[in-house]
Amino acid sequence: MPIQAVLFDMFDTLMLIEKDHAFYNPSLKRLHRFLVKNGVDVRFSVFRDAYIKARDALYVEADAKLEELHFNHRISNALKSIGYSFDVESEVVSGATNEFCEGFMEYVRIDDHTKSALEKLHGKYKLGIVSNFAIPECVDKLLEQHGLDKLFDVVVVSGAVNKRKPSPEIFQKALEKLGVNAENAVFVGDTVDADIIGAKAAGMKVIFIERRVQKEAEQACPNQTIKSLSELLAAIENC
Repeated sequence: MPIQAVLFDMFDTLMLIEKDHAFYNPSLKRLHRFLVKNGVDVRFSVFRDAYIKARDALYVEADAKLEELHFNHRISNALKSIGYSFDVESEVVSGATNEFCEGFMEYVRIDDHTKSALEKLHGKYKLGIVSNFAIPECVDKLLEQHGLDKLFDVVVVSGAVNKRKPSPEIFQKALEKLGVNAENAVFVGDTVDADIIGAKAAGMKVIFIERRVQKEAEQACPNQTIKSLSELLAAIENC
């Protein structure tokens, strides 16, 4: 079947998270400073503990169904546990999420070959993103910041649809929006479980970008394996 669409994982595929994912504590501190300015009178250590408990509790509930609630739920639940009642859609909670996003973005850089690879594919194939991330607005901001937003026909982020990879549903949502059958699409990603196994379960071909050694990758049988996005066009043509 001819390839009509190429879909991508976002983080550590198109954009790289630097410094061994060291963004979490600084981003959480930035979020906390925003909350303090908006009347939340609690030490960072207390809020951090409440946040971690709220986040982990949500993951326990969501894991079985491969769900992903928006990041706002973590903040709202954490605040409620320490005596502050802010709704998920409140300006304070949304503003705090945005602060976390801004902190996170300081640790993200675009891969050297991303833009050139996408420009070669644009117009030849329909392009999309299927990403696991609890802040969909942050994905949109990063794409716009790096001038990539106009290159994609669809962007599906787990925190917006409450489904996350490797659930076939999140891949299917993107394919439906593109109007492309799974057998005519290829997925490009860097993780075995979420990307290779998930996309194959949805009926797609898979190109694995090997960012780090993952022993399970060979057994998962991607259609092609590449070391760099500069190899992508040739890999797609060989799928």
